[in-house]
Amino acid sequence: MLDLGPFSDDKFDPKKWINSACKTRHQQESLDKHLVDLEMKLQMVSEEIAASLEEQSAAALLRVPRATRDVVRLRDDAVSLRTSVSSILQKLKKAEGTSAESIAALAKVDTVKQRMEAAYETLQDAAGLTQLSSTVEDVFASGDLPRAAETLANMRHCLSAVGEVAEFANVRKQLEVLEDRLDSMVQPRLMDALSNRKVDIAQDLRGILMRIGRFKSLEMHYTKVHLKPLRQLWEDFETRQRANKLASERNEMDRLSGSNDSPAISFASWLPSFYDELLLYLEQEWKWCAIAFPEDYRTLVPKLLIETMAALGASFISRINLATGDVVPETKTLAKGILDILSGDMPKGIKIQAKHLEALIELHNMTATFARNVQHLFSESDLRVLMDTLKAVYLPYESFKQRYGQMERAILSSEIAGADLRGAVTRGVGAQGIELSETVRRMEESTPHVIVLLEAAVERCISFTGGSEADELVLALDDIMLQYISLLQETLKSLRAVSGVDNIGDPKKDTSLEKKEGSQNARKVDMVSNEEEWSIVQGALQILTVADCLTSRSSVFEASLRSTLARISTSLSFSVFGSSLDQKQSHMTIIDGNGEPSLGQRAALDVAVVRLVDAPEKARKLFNLLDQSKDPRFHALPLASQRVSAFADAVNELVYDVLISKVRQRLSDVSRLPIWSAVDEHSSFRLPTFSAYPQSYVTSVGEYLLTLPQQLEPLADGISNNDANNEEAQFFATEWMFKVAEGATALYMEQLRGIQYITDRGAQQLSVDIEYLSNVLSALSMPIPPILATFQTCLSTPRDQLKQLVKSDSGNQLDLSTANLVCKIRRVSLD
Repeated sequence: MLDLGPFSDDKFDPKKWINSACKTRHQQESLDKHLVDLEMKLQMVSEEIAASLEEQSAAALLRVPRATRDVVRLRDDAVSLRTSVSSILQKLKKAEGTSAESIAALAKVDTVKQRMEAAYETLQDAAGLTQLSSTVEDVFASGDLPRAAETLANMRHCLSAVGEVAEFANVRKQLEVLEDRLDSMVQPRLMDALSNRKVDIAQDLRGILMRIGRFKSLEMHYTKVHLKPLRQLWEDFETRQRANKLASERNEMDRLSGSNDSPAISFASWLPSFYDELLLYLEQEWKWCAIAFPEDYRTLVPKLLIETMAALGASFISRINLATGDVVPETKTLAKGILDILSGDMPKGIKIQAKHLEALIELHNMTATFARNVQHLFSESDLRVLMDTLKAVYLPYESFKQRYGQMERAILSSEIAGADLRGAVTRGVGAQGIELSETVRRMEESTPHVIVLLEAAVERCISFTGGSEADELVLALDDIMLQYISLLQETLKSLRAVSGVDNIGDPKKDTSLEKKEGSQNARKVDMVSNEEEWSIVQGALQILTVADCLTSRSSVFEASLRSTLARISTSLSFSVFGSSLDQKQSHMTIIDGNGEPSLGQRAALDVAVVRLVDAPEKARKLFNLLDQSKDPRFHALPLASQRVSAFADAVNELVYDVLISKVRQRLSDVSRLPIWSAVDEHSSFRLPTFSAYPQSYVTSVGEYLLTLPQQLEPLADGISNNDANNEEAQFFATEWMFKVAEGATALYMEQLRGIQYITDRGAQQLSVDIEYLSNVLSALSMPIPPILATFQTCLSTPRDQLKQLVKSDSGNQLDLSTANLVCKIRRVSLD
């Protein structure tokens, strides 16, 4: 068979096809024979194609008339269908117009029918109500309580159907009386069934109460039966206390013979056993109620615990209060506790201590353990019921939590107020340096101690309130930091007097007084310089470590506090409370697909959630703080941060004043030295001349400045060891050295400006002094100030050449105002 595929190709090439067909022949077959066979095959295929085409064309000619007739028939059917649809639409429109009134009339008739049926049923209910009210006494007389409950339920139904009808007003009152009467008849039997655990009877009586809508009565009777034994569990503590007291009185006379009293049991040691017994009782009731009241046990047993905690509330608070006072001898003797201290009902001098709050937290932790056990036991209860139950468990601590900020502030304030930062010593030689060093040491040690106190306060807040009082905690911590920094600042003020920087003579003081005490002050300065000077300097430099420690520790603590707030924010996420905190009822949003509270939500019922879920204003205030804490610019202790910075500035000022004090003392009278106005003495003999030497005041300052790097080395080494950053330590030491050198230069130039007149001899001497100080500054790698260089140049120039020097310089190298001043004090006129 021939492949006809290539013939249908648009690019068919006959020559190529023939050549390809020739290549496929057998080797033994001749080419002519192959071509003849190929021609024959092509001819046969062509004839077959022509015959097929003719046959199909004839068939198509036969089908065309038939298809035409079908198309005409379909067109006629479509026209007929359109006509029928139009006719139907017209009929529907006519029917709609004529039947609207009939439909409205039928609707009215149907309404009348329904009302007649309702009236008929109401009349039946009224008739039944009349009959029931006349026979109800007979039912009660029979003692058949289920029948009586059914009768009352039917009467209630009939009354609801009849509505507010004057004729049945007495029946409504009679029904209420009868329901109370039936309730009172059920009560003794129900209490007996509950007390003796009669399941069947309890179930029947429960059905009676539910039939008349008295489930609250079931709750009340159930709670009343079990509240008495639970009260006895609670009163067991007082019973033991009285027994111990009686035993103590009986053994009072036996103390002399060596017998010992049995120690009185404490509330903290008794409370866990009470919780264990209470939990065991609740577990037993949970199991029994699950059998007796399978539909109600999830609310009945939690209700029992809620009512129990409400009944014990005032006594529980009182015992907690006294238990917190027992840990401190002063309050134990007075039988007082935290609430009494906070109310001010205590003698002066007795303040709340950390031990009080720690005892309270210990009791709270016991309650928290009991609450977790209760949550596990009541895990099948509704979330709202579980929340109310846990809130009742924690209720005795609510009055303490509401005053947590006040308690924490009182504890920390007392700790800060008790800090002794002054290093008092007996006055004598070297006493100033010793007192300064001791005070600085105490200040430096106090900072870590205070931070530890603040960190302990944060831990107490988390342990006691779960973070729900974080807003009050932040305020308290900020106030305490302010109190501590104020104490440091007061101590810093006293150190100024100790170090002598506030006692340096003021140049503006009365000169007669200075002359009168001049010799005494000079001897005192010399004594301080020789005995205490470097001790004071070292002590002052150590104050820098106090500021550095306070800055770094407070910064780290504030970062830690922000981290704590972030953790609280995570644990108290909005998903626990829902998106609407401004409503009285919180919307719990953590639910699973079945609409039931998820395990995650139940696990989130910690002490903080229990407090905040029904306190939207408190929750909003707390969450505002937690949201602000997420901002990197947030300062948890804003006021304290500002005061820390101010304290660091005050420390730097004190250190600078101490370091510059010797320079200020040595340079205080330089402008009034008599050498400036001295003249050369004329002699009849020819005497040799000698070069001038620097005076003692400037050599003392120079030696001090050159020794200063050695004094800064210990402090720099301490910084290097602490921060592992030698470059920072070197920069710190160099910065202070330059600061003191610049201050000394400024003081010196101020004194030079105060010179009123100077002779040639004085100018020569002052030029030597300035040159010496300039060499010292160069040795310290400090640039020479232009003003000081101008003084040195103008004073070293002969008086007769000074005018020419100033005019020729024209401010290129000299400070013109300083040069004019030197010309004035040397009495050189520039005119």
